[in-house]
Amino acid sequence: MDFLDELNESQRKAVMYTDGPSLVIAGAGSGKTRVLTYKIAYLLKSGMAPSSILALTFTNKAAREMKERVAGMVGEKTARYLWMGTFHSVFSRILRSEAELIGYSKNFTIYDSADSKSLIKSIVKELKLDDKVYKPGFVQSRLSYAKNNLITPDAYHANADLLKADVASKVPLMKDIYKIYCNRCKNADAMDFDDLLLQTNVLFRNNPDTLRKYQQLFGYVLVDEYQDTNFAQYLIVKKLAEQHEKICVVGDDAQSIYSFRGANIDNIMQFKNTYQNAQIFKLEQNYRSTKTIVNAANSLIDKNAQQIRKTVFSEKETGKPIKVLSVFTDFEEGFVVANNIVDLRYSNNYRYQDIAILYRTNSQSRVMEEAFRKQSIPYRIYGGLSFYQRKEIKDVIAYFRLICNQNDEEAFKRIINYPTRGIGDTTVNKLIECSQLHAVSIWEVLKDMLKYNLAVNAGTANKLAQFRNMIDVFAEQVSTQNAYDLANSIVKTTGVISDTYTDHSPENLSKQENVQELLKAIHEFGQNKLESGEPIALLPEYLAEISLLTDQDTDKEQDKDKVTLMTVHAAKGLEFKAVFIVGMEEELFPSPFCTQSERELEEERRLFYVAITRAEELCFISYAKSRFKNGKTNFSNPSRFIKDIDEQFLDMPVEVKPKQTRIGDWDDDMETERNRFKGSFSKPAFKESILPKSPQRLVKVGSSEGVKVTTENASLPTGSFVKHAIFGIGKVIETSTVNGNEKAEIDFGEKGVKSLLLKFAKLEVLK
Repeated sequence: MDFLDELNESQRKAVMYTDGPSLVIAGAGSGKTRVLTYKIAYLLKSGMAPSSILALTFTNKAAREMKERVAGMVGEKTARYLWMGTFHSVFSRILRSEAELIGYSKNFTIYDSADSKSLIKSIVKELKLDDKVYKPGFVQSRLSYAKNNLITPDAYHANADLLKADVASKVPLMKDIYKIYCNRCKNADAMDFDDLLLQTNVLFRNNPDTLRKYQQLFGYVLVDEYQDTNFAQYLIVKKLAEQHEKICVVGDDAQSIYSFRGANIDNIMQFKNTYQNAQIFKLEQNYRSTKTIVNAANSLIDKNAQQIRKTVFSEKETGKPIKVLSVFTDFEEGFVVANNIVDLRYSNNYRYQDIAILYRTNSQSRVMEEAFRKQSIPYRIYGGLSFYQRKEIKDVIAYFRLICNQNDEEAFKRIINYPTRGIGDTTVNKLIECSQLHAVSIWEVLKDMLKYNLAVNAGTANKLAQFRNMIDVFAEQVSTQNAYDLANSIVKTTGVISDTYTDHSPENLSKQENVQELLKAIHEFGQNKLESGEPIALLPEYLAEISLLTDQDTDKEQDKDKVTLMTVHAAKGLEFKAVFIVGMEEELFPSPFCTQSERELEEERRLFYVAITRAEELCFISYAKSRFKNGKTNFSNPSRFIKDIDEQFLDMPVEVKPKQTRIGDWDDDMETERNRFKGSFSKPAFKESILPKSPQRLVKVGSSEGVKVTTENASLPTGSFVKHAIFGIGKVIETSTVNGNEKAEIDFGEKGVKSLLLKFAKLEVLK
């Protein structure tokens, strides 16, 4: 197999070992995707049937790229039959096939996060609870935690620790919300993302014959990003590989950063205990970054006690040290970063898309965006509103969902009165109450309103009947009509298209384009099915595919030349020539919520490690001495994590270098800075302080003691330029003397014209 010659020795050993369980510890940029791809090709070349190989990833994008690479090595016809995809897509496929065994139909709906929150909001409202206490996002994360740990509603009710924690969090009725939520999903023939894993475990637990069928089907199991698996995923994989133990997992414990989603680092740390005969392979050569970046990241992560030790190295050029930028305020930070990006464009010939800004929290993007707009730097927010989350698209898809599954409560509520058909919230609430009273779906009530004594007048009953009949007509075509033709008919008949053509406003034009783009996507989906040899592409199949898309899969702007702004969590798996890690301050990074235990703190350090290792050539770290938050300026210290990096790999600001360049003296330095600048700025300022410095000498005029300081010229000539700590750079319009005090009228551009007494102004004259 000549293609194995393309691998280094460590990669080749990991690929060729197929006799039992194996763990491949893949350092950042070490080619883990390459190893997975080549291992699959190796198994196929060795005679294994493609349908007996299960490869699990965390994004459809990763699965698609791997499948394309495998197809290039073994042929598209062979690669087509691999079981390759995300955990959720693969197990939703199994669940659709086995749905009746767990009480669902094969066309069950998959609720996305918005659907889930909408249902939670409804339940909280119906129970007359305070939605400021039972916040939908908080409730959703609580239910997700339970499902990822395979805790059913009944088990939740019986778990004293969980109930006690809920009481402490002032949400004692969480157990009831969970039970109602699950019942409503079941009545709606719907599962949320977490259910796809929970119900797969339920399926295998309650149906041993079904489990054996899939154990025999999958002769080899491969898992990507194993450090990100939660308990539910861990158990499914363990069960599937239980008989033959032909399993290979790839991951990096140093990049385990998703505990808030339920990921458990112990899964990778304890792999050897789970599989006693496991072989461990380490991929330690980094092909992405310079030696300096790799060594800096190594020195950082070395401070973590819980890790599988490895020595990552690079054979690329040494590269420049990581530049640490110190600024006065977060406002200034945005302009410092913007100016550095402008420099990179011209000095390094970088494109905007070669550059990423990484931050700990989404709220940090605002000051960056403001600075970029003023510098005319194009940018995009990664993980923003995806195509399939736009209102008009969600409306159309809600029609598709209801037509494929009439019990889908969230889809029904979304489009029952869209476009407007005179069915208001009062009627919808009556339908919901009636369905709950009789423990049936809303559609069951709608099918026989007299039987369930729905309290609506004749006019409303007629409108409901017309809507029901329209949906029924389409539902009869779901299993026979191709997806594109049916979708086209739906958007025309329901009035969605005509609603977007009510006027020619930019908003409606955008909606029209988006709906047409959706229809185009459905057409392409059908064409791909035909090219794959399938006679017809059905609408439920299209819904099953798009319901599992991630931000990476729907990012339409990824190829445009723009600077990327994103959280560090979102950046994992990506790489850029230059990376700016901003806001590296205590109380921000590490997050103040993650410093209560060593385990949490180590995950924050791993998060910083991930940020650094996204950089190929240049890495910048910035921190502000003050940050405007909650209406006031808060002083801050540099993050403790900067101290964790060996200083030989850093280009430190002069101001924080003590005489002996001991980084440990930072805290003392920052206290000095705190006192020095206290009171000097009460809101974000210093925008202009980072503009390119003029070579001309600065002359101080004025002081806090009221004594004018001058070296050459005591006056401020009209037309001269000055710099003010708050207002920035301005031009002197006029000077005068008032009661013996010199006064100047100064135009500060966007900040306006200010009248300042020179003895208090602390101006710097740009001579």
